[in-house]
Amino acid sequence: MPLENLLVPEAVLPCLRVNGKKQALQELSEKAAEVSGLPAREIFDAWMQREKLNSTGLGEGIAIPHGKLLHAPRIFGVFARLERGIDFEALDGQPVDLLFALIAPESAGADHLKALSIIARLLRNPATVTKIRSTRDAPALYALLTQTSPSFDAA
Repeated sequence: MPLENLLVPEAVLPCLRVNGKKQALQELSEKAAEVSGLPAREIFDAWMQREKLNSTGLGEGIAIPHGKLLHAPRIFGVFARLERGIDFEALDGQPVDLLFALIAPESAGADHLKALSIIARLLRNPATVTKIRSTRDAPALYALLTQTSPSFDAA
């Protein structure tokens, strides 16, 4: 499954302005609810539960919040480029300005892990990240994210 099957153009926020981790996850859960039809509160709660285990801030300004919901029909994501970095309790202690949040069905198992791996690989590419950080247009960001990403095969 190509990454564009996880991310729709309407799920890209090119210049999100937030003051912290909780507000960022609230804004992303609202957008995720819009594109998925799932309740924003359930999405937010799933991400917050995961964050309580350990931060999903990978370092170098990148975080991949993720969670599972029983009623999620498929794996899907929401991407945000923040106007300024926020404390996300990342592994390197640096502020986070790129968030790719993911929701998966409870039963997703290996496909959830594959999706996380692809997103992490995409956001570990320095050239891609530089382009993402300099792009403030949602359609251009969507194209950049989906055209430069490897795909994965869902079982």
